[in-house]
Parts: sequence; structure tokens; C-alpha cells
Amino acid sequence: MKKFDPATSLEESAHLSQGQMVNPPITDSATYAFESGEDMSATFQGEKEAFLYSRHWNPTNLELSKALAAMEGTEMAWVTGSGMAAITSTILQICKSGDHIVTSMTAYGGTFAFMKNWLPQFGIEVDFVDITNLQAVEAAMKQNTKMIYTETMTNPLLQISDVPELSTLTRQKGVKLVVDNTFTPMIFSPAQLGADVVVYSMTKFVNGKNDATAGAICASEEFINALIDVQTGTAMLLGPVLDPLRASGIHKNLFTLPIRMQKHSENAMYLAKKLKEAGLRVIYPGLPENPGYEVMKRTMNTQYGFGGMVAIDLETAEKASRFMSAMQNNGVGYLAVSLGYFRTLFSNSGTSTSSEIPEHLQEKMGLSKGLVRFSVGLDQDIQNTFTKIQKSLKEMGHRHETV
Repeated sequence: MKKFDPATSLEESAHLSQGQMVNPPITDSATYAFESGEDMSATFQGEKEAFLYSRHWNPTNLELSKALAAMEGTEMAWVTGSGMAAITSTILQICKSGDHIVTSMTAYGGTFAFMKNWLPQFGIEVDFVDITNLQAVEAAMKQNTKMIYTETMTNPLLQISDVPELSTLTRQKGVKLVVDNTFTPMIFSPAQLGADVVVYSMTKFVNGKNDATAGAICASEEFINALIDVQTGTAMLLGPVLDPLRASGIHKNLFTLPIRMQKHSENAMYLAKKLKEAGLRVIYPGLPENPGYEVMKRTMNTQYGFGGMVAIDLETAEKASRFMSAMQNNGVGYLAVSLGYFRTLFSNSGTSTSSEIPEHLQEKMGLSKGLVRFSVGLDQDIQNTFTKIQKSLKEMGHRHETV
């Protein structure tokens, strides 16, 4: 059986007929005309397929969704105005009051806050576990468990979820496996590994320009149609639709994603090795000593590398702050949240993107106060970038130590 390649599948989705525009048109319309009242009624009753209102479908979003479904190897996809919109719509489509979720304790702060603070108000219970400990995951499951939710590469500790093993567990128990693949598009194909639903913040690597917020939900035709059902669909009724102008831009950027991910990974591997040589505690799944290395090697699409995310531990938030300020002043990149940009971005996770997580839980999950998360850019001279990082380390008082 031929191995699935997300880039090849994406390219094949872009075939055109002679005379077609190479870029799909932007459909700048919120509503669409019907030929008759009967057609309108049949469409709203789900008896006929047609564009009815842009909160449901519009042609531009449909083209992007088809490309994303091809990239993931799913039957369908649907795009949203942000990554959190994709995450929350998916969760609320699957779970109702009285249900239970098992998820990773090392998750994006916004996801953590939604599950910890928001869902319990509506009677949905959540248990947070070490997602890399399959025994702990299974032990946390209950009769009313409806979902295991994880990230392929967790934020910000870069743990690697064993999606095939989690999928085996969810299928045995009859629950859904939802995987956030934001950190590792192309590198992992979660649906091919057994995930039922794959979600993205396309704001990050998928778009790559940090000029728009957007999300995506990739799943079966049955799930997407239920999600956008006019009468009962969570996404249709909550209304988190992506603007077609933004969808058009992301669609065009999507086709450079394979080569961008390869370069992000190449640069991140170089920095991870150099930072380790400089005596720093480095977290990068591409280093053989990393706990997730073997799982990642077994489940990844190897041609895209180990990803563009690297973290180092400077022990205290004060040291992290001085170091990041020095890096920005020395031209390494930007002291900013988010990731997947063509410039290197860095932040102190505990005080920024994971600040929603209480300090005692940050300690429990192993999140150091001094953790600096890098989203490594597309720098052409990565050696010069490291020279600037070395200068920044010296300015904040770091001394090389053999480890």
C-alpha cells in the first residue's frame, strides 16, 4: 500500500481544467439567490445541496476546505475564524451535559482554560493526564467518556502523543479521538494514524504569515455535515465562520507549506544541537535523548523533519525575560506569542500562552518558570542567528557548562 504523503495529496487537489483561473475567485457575498421558493425550502431542510448563506458554506471557503481535506486525507474539512473556534466547535459537537473528556495536562493555555473553566459550567467533566502515559489515559476513562483530546506535539513542552496507540484505545472504548495538529502540519497526518477529527489553528504554520486568525476541522463527511447542519450543527449555530478574503489568502499560502516545514525543521534541529552544546537544557523531539523521539520517528512523515518548535529552560522567569529582551535587541527575532512565522518568535510560556494554567498545575506538568519557547523561523543564515543567540546568552550572564 502506497504511503500517504500530505504534500502530494495537496498538489493533486489543485488540478484545473483548461481556461480556469489558477487561483480560485474570492466570493464576496454573504447570501445566495435561489431559483425558486421550493429550492430554498429544500436546501434549508437538507434535501438539496446549494450555497445558502456564508455562515454555512461559501465557494471560497469550500475550496480551502477541499485542499485541507486532501492534505489530511479526510473526507471533508470546514474552516473557522480562529483555532479556538475549531477546537470549541468540535468539542461541543461531540460532548453534551453529563459527558466526560480525557485530555493532556500539557495543552495550549486557551484549550486548557476552555476545558477547565468553561466546560464544567455546562456539566461536561474533564480529567487532565500525562498523555504520553497510556495506562494513565486508560485509567482516567469512565463510562461517560466521549472523547480523548490531545495535541500531536503538546504546547509548550513538546511531548509527542502516540496517536496510533491512543486510537486503538478509543476504538476499543467507542469514543472519539480529537487531535490538534497545529505544531506539526505535514509532519504528522493524524487522521491516517487513527484520529477521528483533526483540528488546526491555521494562524500558525499553515498560513505562515501571522496576518490572520483562522482554524480548521478535518473529519468524515458525516461529522462535518452534522457540524454545519442548519438545525442542530454546533458550528452553524455558534457562527465561527472564516471570512472568504482570509480563506483565499490561506489557500494560496497552503501550497508552500511543505517546503516551509522542511526549512523550519532544518533550522530548529541546528539550533537545538547548538543550544545543547552551549550547556542549556533543550527540549526538542528531534534529539535522540528526548522522551518522544522514538514515538515521533515511528509515526511521523520523515521528509518534513522534527518540527520548528524548540524550548530551553533558563530556570527563572527573570532570566528568561532578560534573555528574550537581549535576543530581540540583537536581531534574533521577535519577543511575541504565536508561531509558524517566517521570523523566529520566542516567549516565556508560563507567563504568556500558558498563563491560564495555575502555577501549581504548571509545576505538576513540569513547566519551568524559565521555559523559553522558540518558533524557529525561515532564516537563510541560521549560523548567524545562533551567533546572535550566543551574544544574548552572554549579555544575560549565561556561562557555558559541559552537560
